[in-house]
Amino acid sequence: MNDEIRIGVYICQCGINIAATVDVDEVVGFASRLPNVVVAREYKYMCSEPGQEQIKQDIQELNVNRVVVASCTPRMHEVTFQRVLDEAGLNPYYFSMANIREHVSWVTRDKSQATEKAKHLVRSAVARVLWQEPLYPRTEKVIDRALVVGGGIAGIQAALTIANAGYQVYLVEKEPSIGGHMAQLNKTFPTLDCST
Repeated sequence: MNDEIRIGVYICQCGINIAATVDVDEVVGFASRLPNVVVAREYKYMCSEPGQEQIKQDIQELNVNRVVVASCTPRMHEVTFQRVLDEAGLNPYYFSMANIREHVSWVTRDKSQATEKAKHLVRSAVARVLWQEPLYPRTEKVIDRALVVGGGIAGIQAALTIANAGYQVYLVEKEPSIGGHMAQLNKTFPTLDCST
C-alpha cells in the first residue's frame, strides 16, 4: 500500500437499535464526503460475518488503510474489528470506533438530533484515525517483586496479600512509622479496640 491515507467508514444499523433513531443513510452520505474517506457503507449488523467480510474486501480491493466503524460500544466489538484489520493485512490499530448506539440512539429520542450527533461522532472518529500510528505487541521480562507506596492500612494490606502470594514486597512509607491515620486513633468502632 502507498502512504496515502484511505479511510473506510462503516455504519451499523444494529437492527433497529440504531436505525430506528438514526438516519443511517444520511450519516453514510455525510461520511462519504469527509476528507480521505474513499468508501462509506451501511450494513444491518457490521459485526456479523458478512459485515466483517465487506471490510476485508474493501481493504483488499479499494486499498483502504484506515477503518472507522460506527456501531455499538467498543467494549463489545473493538477487538472483533481489530482482528478483521489484522486478518486483512493491516495494523489493527489503524482502527477507530464511534459508539452511536449507547451514546446516540439509546439516549436521544429526536431522530434529527440523533442523526446530527451520529455525524459528529463519525467525523471525530475519522479525524482521530488520520493521526493513529501502528502499534506492535511486544513481550517484556517481568520481575516478580512488588513495590507498595504508602504504609497506611491499605498499603499494609496490599503488601501482606502480595507477600502471602509468595512474592517479595518492598513497602515504602514517607513517615517515620507505618499505619497512616489509623495509627493516630485511640480506639476503633465498634469494638473499641486499640487501633495499633
